[in-house]
Amino acid sequence: MDFPMFHLDWLNDRFLIAMIAIVHVFINHGLAVGFIPYITWLEQKGVKMAGLSAITDAEWDHLVYRKMKVAFIITTTLGAMTGVGIWFSAGLISPSSIGSLIRVFYFAWFVEWLTFVTEVVLIMIYFLTWKQSNQSLKAKIRHIRFGWFLSIFSWITMCIIVSILGFMMDPGNWNTDHSLISGFSNPIYLPQLFFRTPTAMVLGGVFGMLLTTIFANRNITWRSTALKYGARWVLCWAPVSLVAAIIYYKAMPAAMRENMSTAVGTMEFAQYYDLLRYIIPGAVSLVVILGIWTLFRPRSVRMWMVLVPCVAAFGFLGIFERVREFIRKPYVIGGYMYSNLLREEDYPLFKRDGLLKYATYATAGRVTPENRLSAGRDVFMLSCSRCHTTNGINSIVYVFERLYGAGKPLDENSMAAYIPNMHNGRTYMPPFPGNKEELGALVAYIKHLQLTGEALEGAQAAGVCINPENTTDRIEQTADSAQSK
Repeated sequence: MDFPMFHLDWLNDRFLIAMIAIVHVFINHGLAVGFIPYITWLEQKGVKMAGLSAITDAEWDHLVYRKMKVAFIITTTLGAMTGVGIWFSAGLISPSSIGSLIRVFYFAWFVEWLTFVTEVVLIMIYFLTWKQSNQSLKAKIRHIRFGWFLSIFSWITMCIIVSILGFMMDPGNWNTDHSLISGFSNPIYLPQLFFRTPTAMVLGGVFGMLLTTIFANRNITWRSTALKYGARWVLCWAPVSLVAAIIYYKAMPAAMRENMSTAVGTMEFAQYYDLLRYIIPGAVSLVVILGIWTLFRPRSVRMWMVLVPCVAAFGFLGIFERVREFIRKPYVIGGYMYSNLLREEDYPLFKRDGLLKYATYATAGRVTPENRLSAGRDVFMLSCSRCHTTNGINSIVYVFERLYGAGKPLDENSMAAYIPNMHNGRTYMPPFPGNKEELGALVAYIKHLQLTGEALEGAQAAGVCINPENTTDRIEQTADSAQSK
């Protein structure tokens, strides 16, 4: 509550983060962690395939270079922008959780930043010196080593970030001793890292095969060989990814597994959750079938035959990220901070005195008959707007109309009875944090939204309003009064 509330009422705040983060994960996993070692391996193969008088096979090396060029352009442009975009969007939408994570993982994030800078330097060296490295065998071997160093640093970056992602799901002992080591060694960390690593390798291999079909027509000598190597790479890592997925699933807390059916889509989609038993294995099977088919009939492989499994594999990763973000609800940091950015330990205080009393940015510090609607809007902004909009994506009005009947006027008494207990039936919802008066104001505001269709503007459009009870002058007066007593 110490930050002005940024809000996109037409889009949904968390959806903004999700769009940026999923694109970044595609690039980070598919092109940095998985694709770079695949490319380095292929470059190394080119040296081994060359004759005694040659440094590397020129045609093969050119094909591998063109693949690397695609990865270089994407990672240094869209990858870099979405990486910064995650920080920018999360800082706007979820500043309290980001602040908490920075405090816990300050030194880990500092190491990650140094590692990332090293990774950027290495990818610049690796790509920009590629052609010059073909002048001598010694230079080529040194260039390949840069590729392996780049691969290692890309993976280390993921290692650190995955620890933080695991911490947000299950902090483990951190809630007791609040140490960096406990936060870093959370129960989800190793299972998730074990899953992400081979999955990234599979994505890199499938994407590499797709680029082979784009850059090499059927008449090029090394096309079939390149496709076979891609197939071997994919088939080597796919079984590991499948086993790791099972281990990762079993490592999740039971409460998170119970959220899985809703996490994949929406409440409406939950009834089709059983289809995932076929969709997810189907996506994995497409990749495996592509690998096996390519090994035996590489000349028959066309671009569309690779494109479909490639889209399925990246789509699976997107679903995985969506699920990972959702199943940790009602928390944004497990056992510590709810998804509305209010700390669990502060809830008794909010329920006793009211949420508005401690809000820095609100129109009033308490609910009165005169400010009931504006106070209800403030309560909605503080406790609901991180996940809900008024009439956009995941509209709060639509949620209640779905409960009590579309098109019917909402009943304030029914809503007032439901909201304090909603977290019992929908475990992904945090408990309502306010007192009885604030509950009534929130209900009145939701009813007002149904009648008017009014949109809710965030601080970026509406400006900032300081709670009159929490201004600097009022705090100083209170402090002076306490001292005089």
